[in-house]
Amino acid sequence: MTSTPKPSETSRFLERLAAIVGPGHLCTDPADLDPWLTDWRGRYKGRALGLARPGSTAEVQALVRACGAAGVPMVPQGGNTGLCGGATPDTSGRALLIQLGRLNRIRSLDAGNHSLIAEAGCTLAQVQEAAQQAGLLFPLSLASEGSCQIGGNLSTNAGGVQVLRYGTTRELVLGIEAVLPNGECWEGLQALRKNNTGYDLRQLLIGAEGTLGIITAAVLRLFPPPSIRVTGWLGVASPAAAVALLNRFQQRFDAHLTAFELVCPLSLALVRRHIGGIPKLPDAPWHVLCELGESDPAADLQARVEAFLAAGCEAGELTGAVLAQSDSQRQGLWRIRETISEAQKQQGPSIKHDLALPISAIAAFLEQVAQPLQQAFPGIRHVAFGHLGDGNLHFNLSMADAAANRALLERQAEANRIVHDLVHALGGSISAEHGLGQLKREEIRRYKSAVEMAAMQAIKNALDPAGLMNPGKVL
Repeated sequence: MTSTPKPSETSRFLERLAAIVGPGHLCTDPADLDPWLTDWRGRYKGRALGLARPGSTAEVQALVRACGAAGVPMVPQGGNTGLCGGATPDTSGRALLIQLGRLNRIRSLDAGNHSLIAEAGCTLAQVQEAAQQAGLLFPLSLASEGSCQIGGNLSTNAGGVQVLRYGTTRELVLGIEAVLPNGECWEGLQALRKNNTGYDLRQLLIGAEGTLGIITAAVLRLFPPPSIRVTGWLGVASPAAAVALLNRFQQRFDAHLTAFELVCPLSLALVRRHIGGIPKLPDAPWHVLCELGESDPAADLQARVEAFLAAGCEAGELTGAVLAQSDSQRQGLWRIRETISEAQKQQGPSIKHDLALPISAIAAFLEQVAQPLQQAFPGIRHVAFGHLGDGNLHFNLSMADAAANRALLERQAEANRIVHDLVHALGGSISAEHGLGQLKREEIRRYKSAVEMAAMQAIKNALDPAGLMNPGKVL
């Protein structure tokens, strides 16, 4: 239970916070606060008592202890690029935003152990660059990598485009340092790949969206970088054909296949309209963006892929293929994929779904969901794209007409029920890599068992009995 401090108490509390973080690092001015009170999509708008920017783990501890003593809720925030409102405070104005961008040091890099320690406020691009300077690779790759922060990546168990080869964020973290809701610091920065000494608190905090503690640093796994990358844009007849092609790629190239992305024609059309700069691509009902990597610079991976694709075109398994012939062409193909969300944002609001399905069920989902949606919402459009290689589909709904689209958004719960019920029936999940935040907090209760929900609540109650750590998110 939290209470609103009286004005005099609030002033003294804010003075205490300012003393913790130092001059210039506590923000209470409404104009300065405003950019941090709205999520990236513009869906959620909150209020806050203030925003604190700690510069060390010790300062995070002091902030958490001060908030705990005063009964003030805390909302951890990184780059504010989340898509489910997980880093946006509620409208009460009682919470303190704890923005971690000043915790932005690469503390150490152990090339022999293929690991580095990064603070939570490091951007993903900063970590990638540190690994590259050491001749290594940090494979997590997201469209927002220039602004998203490692703490947020861990808190949402970010996925990205390379999960097929390297796994989600969970597989990329060896250790964590975190401030728990009681203000104690768990120093779990062991750079071990095997550590079987009890409950794995690291994995408990990853994906918890800041509801069980504030991650302040992490040990991240690094890998040898590929010397050769082969990137292709392929045309296929259908999602089923794309899944069949994925299976053939994996049988032929195994772990060399690092990314396999599905793109629908409407996604491509939106990028062409709002972003531009699209090269000549195969004319096809559906599209695939794939990438393969090889560490041996003398390998003939490009020639092998060319022969594989030529055979596929001859057999009618592909409607066309374009392979990047330079790094700039490779980046151009990836730019198409990575700007789909921005193009959708410019087009207007939509009902967004971040779905996980068995790969074998993706084609069935896309086929079966179309009719009930069209019956309920005549003229509805589907923007379907995502990480086919790991079964993560982004499935977004809108109308071409602005007035019709506003009417659709008002019936979001009905649309969600059609989509989510089918996903659940096919053995899937309504959140793959974006988390629950406040967007799906209530929705998840329909699909998780009472046993699972009770276990999650028991963990929350044990670690955060006062309910001050990012309240209203996940649970």
